[in-house]
Amino acid sequence: MLAYIGLGSNMGDGVKNCRRAIEAIGADARNRLVGRSRFYRTEPVGKKDQEWFINGVVVVETTMSPGELMEFLLSVEKGMGRIRQERWGPRVIDLDILFYGDRVLDEEGLQIPHPRLHERRFVLAPLKDMAPGLLHPVFHRTVSQILAGLDTAEIVFPVPEERE
Repeated sequence: MLAYIGLGSNMGDGVKNCRRAIEAIGADARNRLVGRSRFYRTEPVGKKDQEWFINGVVVVETTMSPGELMEFLLSVEKGMGRIRQERWGPRVIDLDILFYGDRVLDEEGLQIPHPRLHERRFVLAPLKDMAPGLLHPVFHRTVSQILAGLDTAEIVFPVPEERE
């Protein structure tokens, strides 16, 4: 199944942290890396008094179920030193399942598509790099359409390629 995974980091070297996470995801035999977006520098959402984030999206072909993939991503976060203390607080890495094929799931601890992706420029901009025509299975609008209609002043800009 094709899965779109959001990446974010604002502790230490965010680009390096996101790259390490991508390597860890791709190192598992159940995943095949299909591609990744460029990285974006983005202002924090929710809690503003912290470092800006590096965000991106990676696409994988996976044989894991959605629940297995979520558990795997949590183990990657933990292995990279993430400690969950504060909602919207600083993090060495944050990994979220954005889409899992065209599946819609609403289970305890796992909602797919990600329940707030349609509100977040820092998710939609890199997602558009990878799949501008991807149809949101709940809103029945493409990623490009959702991004174009987004009403937010959130600042998001690409990281220069030599930095990636």
